[in-house]
Amino acid sequence: MPGRAARTTALAAVIAATVVSMPSAHAQPADDALKVYNDLTREAEKLSQDHLKAQGDLSRANGIVVAATEAEKKALAESEQFRGQVDTLTEATFEGARLNDLSAFLTSSSQQDFLERMQAMNIIAADQNEAVSRMNATLAAATKARTDAATAASAAEKFAADVSTRKVAMEQQVSTARTKYQSLSAPQKQTLASTGPKVTVNAPAGAAGVALTFALGEQGKPYVFGSNGPNSWDCSSLMQAAYRAAGVSIPRVTYDQAKVGRGVGRGEVAPGDLIIYYAGQSHVAMAVDGTRAVHASTEGVPVKIANIDSIGPISVIRRVVG
Repeated sequence: MPGRAARTTALAAVIAATVVSMPSAHAQPADDALKVYNDLTREAEKLSQDHLKAQGDLSRANGIVVAATEAEKKALAESEQFRGQVDTLTEATFEGARLNDLSAFLTSSSQQDFLERMQAMNIIAADQNEAVSRMNATLAAATKARTDAATAASAAEKFAADVSTRKVAMEQQVSTARTKYQSLSAPQKQTLASTGPKVTVNAPAGAAGVALTFALGEQGKPYVFGSNGPNSWDCSSLMQAAYRAAGVSIPRVTYDQAKVGRGVGRGEVAPGDLIIYYAGQSHVAMAVDGTRAVHASTEGVPVKIANIDSIGPISVIRRVVG
């Protein structure tokens, strides 16, 4: 089928464009091998964030489909209710008498009777017009809901394809990085796995302080691509869980975390601030103070403290609260 062939070609292109090639079999200096591993894991982290974002997009699209479908059902039920009201009013109109002035005049026994009949007909006509108007409005609402549901379903189908494509690319990149990790020397692995001395601080009052205390409490736990805790984390899930512990909801992925709260400059950084790294905004850490940050770095490296500026080039710094 042409559609399947096109999707296969597109998938191959995505993987080829995003997966960093394995180094050649020629011997490399130890430092070069470690650098290759770091580059591979950084790319894997970006693809993991891409995949998580695509999953979020798909979930929201499916939610819109459900809501639009329910709105259509409700509108159709209401239109049937008003349709029945219109039918009842029509049948009950003076047992088939025409709703006009002449009919009222010819069937009236007195002037007072004529006035009363006219008033009753006006009320019935008004009720009937309102019922017709409401019925038409609900039918229009049902039509719009049906269109919205179809549009959302189409978007969800595209998001689902995007999720699948990004998942394949991510898994291949993660596999490449893990293979490279196995080729590292024992001292290199020990260096990566070292947590260093665990840091405790007097966290400030408020939500930022609670979030920081949570993040510091996770020092030593492993990094796993796409993990949501509580026994292992990726960079953005740790930040989300930390602020959730403080009663503050923030998005799951780094791209969206880079938009929360308000931006602050490097010289203004305070405990609890989110520091987003790299031009693609694929990594995040939490400031401990003006010089240190806690973060889930990458696989093979536990949650630990690092110098803010040593983690990578800073893209933005966001103050979630305050």
